[in-house]
Amino acid sequence: MSLDIKRPISNKTKKKTGFIVNMQQLNHNNRGGNNLFIVFFRHYYRWILWFFLSLYFFTSYFAGDQSTTITTTSLISNHKTSLSLPSHALIESSAIVKPAHTSISSGMKIYVYDLPARFNADWVMSSDRCASHLFAAEVAIHRALLSDSNVRTLDPEEADFFFVPVYVSCNFSTANGFPSLSHARSLISSAVDFISESYPFWNRTRGSDHVFVASHDFGACFHAMEDMAIEAGIPEFMKKSIILQTFGVNYKHPCQEAEHVVIPPYIPPESVQRATNKAPANRRRDIWAFFRGKMEVNPKNISGRYYSKGVRTAILKKYGGRRRFHLNRHRFAGYREEILRSVFCLCPLGWAPWSPRLVESAVLGCVPIVIADGIQLPFSETVRWPEISLTVAEKDVRNLRKILEHVTATNLSTIQRNLREPAFKRALLYNVPMTEGDATWHILDALSRKLDRSYRRSRVLSQ
Repeated sequence: MSLDIKRPISNKTKKKTGFIVNMQQLNHNNRGGNNLFIVFFRHYYRWILWFFLSLYFFTSYFAGDQSTTITTTSLISNHKTSLSLPSHALIESSAIVKPAHTSISSGMKIYVYDLPARFNADWVMSSDRCASHLFAAEVAIHRALLSDSNVRTLDPEEADFFFVPVYVSCNFSTANGFPSLSHARSLISSAVDFISESYPFWNRTRGSDHVFVASHDFGACFHAMEDMAIEAGIPEFMKKSIILQTFGVNYKHPCQEAEHVVIPPYIPPESVQRATNKAPANRRRDIWAFFRGKMEVNPKNISGRYYSKGVRTAILKKYGGRRRFHLNRHRFAGYREEILRSVFCLCPLGWAPWSPRLVESAVLGCVPIVIADGIQLPFSETVRWPEISLTVAEKDVRNLRKILEHVTATNLSTIQRNLREPAFKRALLYNVPMTEGDATWHILDALSRKLDRSYRRSRVLSQ
């Protein structure tokens, strides 16, 4: 039996259209049955056609609904220009990704060790700067945890993590006014000796559920010079613990060879508020590209290396004196007001990849221009940095003007709009007491994803 599907010849009198199915069989005695089928089809083809069309649209609707994808965003680097643009600023969508779970803690509890004053309180008493300088995250996190009755527990037996509050960034005895880290290893080692002798919790896990803060240039390597930090490495007794550190890179590095969370440097929220209050309501951003800070004219430092890998020197030589670039090597107490006047704020690496300018510029609405190859930015799992900053490769710094002009002509207004989101600003600032969505809140959120290190929970699961 053969099956032919043919479109019928049009009938001018009845003007009916449709498909006629002709069944050609070798046995001609069955033509009567064929005629009955044709008569049936001619009378009811409209109903048959309506049924199949309805079925088609019904299934198409649900198939399309399930395969709907999220609206795509465009990268600046996708624009065809004569430059290879290293920027990663996105065109649209929110800069904050809400965590998947509704409660950041998931019932998580943290026990804060009550250490002798020589490990923390004495340092604050000896210097007003201890709680307010760029390394002061160690103080702010400690205070925020003490003020949080939901996460903090006074019973160490129900704790998932143990916070060790040692302030190692407050030794301002140096001639240049920067804190010395020469005592950091011995101070933390002494604190570990104290808790391991006074409590049973360190010894049972060798510190894997214990949390430290290392808010210095190269984190728990405790040195401001990278080569010496690498040579010293992370102290052995800390390698099993969780380190909250400002240092982070997306490649293998000896100073992050421990479980860690990359956190923002400390900027006093009140200083941000003061700068904002001083600015006029109808302020204009009349500075196009801004940087104030250490820039070496002769870039060789005492170790024979180049400060900032020569990046800041290249910026100064190329753009110093240019009308659209406001570059200054000297300190100025009101430089946050300058940030409020600026469109782009340059954030080149210094001794380490990260810089407090990253936070200052972002929370004051100036687009951060990150110039530090391989840097890992704070809370990168929840804060979509590419939508509120630009990344420029160190080798492309001499093309900086053209890169910024391209951004100005394309999606600058969108980046600035993303920067104005209150949730983003909250994520980079530490508050006491902690507020939902602030820097300490995001740290707790990151720790809640490491609950597999909780001794208490592992015991519950094994029972």
